[in-house]
Amino acid sequence: MNLYVRYFDHEYLAKSVEDAIDFLRSIEEIKLESNAASRITTFLSSSNIYPFRLKVSYSNYVLFLKTEAETLEQFKEEEALRKEQKMERVVTMAERKKSILDALNEENIGWWEAGLTFKRVLIIPETGKCKYVDTPFRVRLRACSAMDAYNRIIEHLKSRPEIDPRSQFPSAKSDKFEYQFIGEEMGEENNAEEPAEEPAAEA
Repeated sequence: MNLYVRYFDHEYLAKSVEDAIDFLRSIEEIKLESNAASRITTFLSSSNIYPFRLKVSYSNYVLFLKTEAETLEQFKEEEALRKEQKMERVVTMAERKKSILDALNEENIGWWEAGLTFKRVLIIPETGKCKYVDTPFRVRLRACSAMDAYNRIIEHLKSRPEIDPRSQFPSAKSDKFEYQFIGEEMGEENNAEEPAEEPAAEA
């Protein structure tokens, strides 16, 4: 394992701790403490995959990164590729979040089946203390979109006096909220103004 070493515009690919120390000593403004080599050795031999920063003045640090690269040029190429892949993952995640939001806000006026699992606060009779219980809630209701259905469910649950206000509700974007558009009509018997709760077991 080699070390990428950088101090401002000075950078170097060291093949050993001694090599790294020699590089740092070649920079006039750096003053190394007596334990510098020991600290670098500890970092190199550890399982730590994150950068290590060695303080060399009141406010300045030297950056160390472990690398399998054999040359500075190879290291830079690998770092450029890693950053590119990271950006691709960020873009993919952003696109996924956008697609989830698009689906939630897509307008479909009619009947929806929707449900969520929330953490309901319940009192333990024996102790009087509280506990969180994963509690499913399922309904059929009229709504303009999945997000509208979600908002109505949350409003309905928060308005129920038997549900402790300390209960925690999941985000509409989480996998704890599920929904399905049924259609514009469900029959006259289902035309209720309030969400029609279907029986759901409380764990």
